[in-house]
Amino acid sequence: AAGKSTVASMLRAHDCPVLDADTIGHELLEEGQDAYKEVVATFGIDVLDEHGNIDRAALGKIVFAEPEKLQVLNAILHPRIRKVVDDWFAALARSSDPPELAVVEAALLYESHFNESLDKMIVCWCRPEQQLERMIERGLTEDEAKQRIAAQMPNEEKLKLADATIDCSGTFEDTERLVASALAKLKRGSATQPKQP
Repeated sequence: AAGKSTVASMLRAHDCPVLDADTIGHELLEEGQDAYKEVVATFGIDVLDEHGNIDRAALGKIVFAEPEKLQVLNAILHPRIRKVVDDWFAALARSSDPPELAVVEAALLYESHFNESLDKMIVCWCRPEQQLERMIERGLTEDEAKQRIAAQMPNEEKLKLADATIDCSGTFEDTERLVASALAKLKRGSATQPKQP
């Protein structure tokens, strides 16, 4: 709830390809997928809804209440998500007109060490009280929202590690200006980098 999806849509409007890791995670949890079977075997049928689908809200309540269970879920999902992302970047690089920049939108890049595979990191952030308020507006209780925030690396640390930061605390127009500025900065940086084979 720090604004990354809003920023991702703005990047797409600038013709920057963006892959949403959350969507990949949702698809991996669909019935018939290996990750679905592993999650049900690990967490039990309590995470299923009446149609046999994984109820992500029920699963979230379990894993965000107990950090070790979140680690187990991440161990099931993250390598599979990473494979899809790596394949996507490889396909873009092989295309006849590869983009100057391509972005993966994800919440836990530092926490999963996926940042080590990426050239640059953009951190989207907002004031802590805004983040909490947005999460509650999306249907979480205050305790659930705080658990999810606690499961992430603190903003201060992420901001120190970022190549570009986007403050999503202001107006939509303010954020748009910051996105355009960050994109220009990253494109200048990519122009000085040797091309990857």
